[in-house]
Amino acid sequence: MVKIVGIGGSLRSNSYTQLALELAAQRVEVLGAEVEILDLRQMQLPFCNGGKEYPDFPEVQRLRDTVKNADGLILATPEYHGGVSGVLKNALDLLSFEELSGKVTGLISVLGGQSNSNALNDLRLILRWVHGWVIPEQIAIGQAWGAFSPEGKLKDEQLSQRFDSFAQSLVDNTRKLRGIS
Repeated sequence: MVKIVGIGGSLRSNSYTQLALELAAQRVEVLGAEVEILDLRQMQLPFCNGGKEYPDFPEVQRLRDTVKNADGLILATPEYHGGVSGVLKNALDLLSFEELSGKVTGLISVLGGQSNSNALNDLRLILRWVHGWVIPEQIAIGQAWGAFSPEGKLKDEQLSQRFDSFAQSLVDNTRKLRGIS
């Protein structure tokens, strides 16, 4: 079975980024994958100082172990000042090649303004650097305040279809690249 870990890079309580991550996770689960979401809002992670050990922060080891045991990832970030959120970047900096190399990854960005792909490009560079595989399908949700209904459903059918394509690509490519039947 394909194991996917989702990580959202927003600390807001009513986060559109987290909502988008949860929607993607649901679509991936429908395809038969096991999904675990690591909620950075609930984890006590230190700022990365370049060290290998963080004995006072057991959540760092939990993050590392969970990602290491996954076949793939969903990374979701708000786009802040044209780039990936510091929260998600810090979590990725606490990981290493050991956890990230070979991971198949799908990317999602959420913006308050017009949709663009700066944060997605940042994440592609980061994942390439640690020898991860990023699927070609990606999701950028612009004007996120208007993208979701009060119930948390996507208002735009085309965007909903992109989530389906994203999920299918993530599961299919994870199976292929990780050798899972």
